[in-house]
Amino acid sequence: RWPRRPSRRTIVRMLYLVDGYNITRADDATRRLPLDRQRDALVARLRVRGPDMLGRGRIVVVFDGRPEPGEGGEAGGPVEVVFSRGESADDLITRLAASAEEKIVLVSSDGELRDRVRAAAVHGVELRSSSSAWEEPRAGARRRGKGRGRFPASTAGLPPGANRITEEMKRIWLEGGDDSGKETEE
Repeated sequence: RWPRRPSRRTIVRMLYLVDGYNITRADDATRRLPLDRQRDALVARLRVRGPDMLGRGRIVVVFDGRPEPGEGGEAGGPVEVVFSRGESADDLITRLAASAEEKIVLVSSDGELRDRVRAAAVHGVELRSSSSAWEEPRAGARRRGKGRGRFPASTAGLPPGANRITEEMKRIWLEGGDDSGKETEE
């Protein structure tokens, strides 16, 4: 006999544990930013496109350290932000995985953390690297746009053309000026 297939009504609850700084430091768009801006950019991206990029479920982003004044851990909503407050983010992520009642999806490229979470999780673990989290939508995830590959800057709430503007600003500021040698005013 074949094992019974679960009915379509079976809901698998997922908990996405995101190793915050591991993600922001692996992302070309955020790695050079100050830590507070790295956090803001990651959380904004996940709030806008989290289910599309990761899948449906509860998303918890864990950062090392304590929040800055006025920046508390945010519970609820589409993305929960948690700070490790005196322990390492890896220790907190491992504890969250051990106590979770859902299947865990760990988004991190930290090999040691991946091993610890795999050993601690009761309901199984899916592992995703820091870079692959943003490249393709997961199976079963909703997809609004067309095409494949990395998600455009607009997914993080940036206006159309933001990448072009960023590249032009890098050229002007980092390379010492624009190609024409003239100052432009708009």
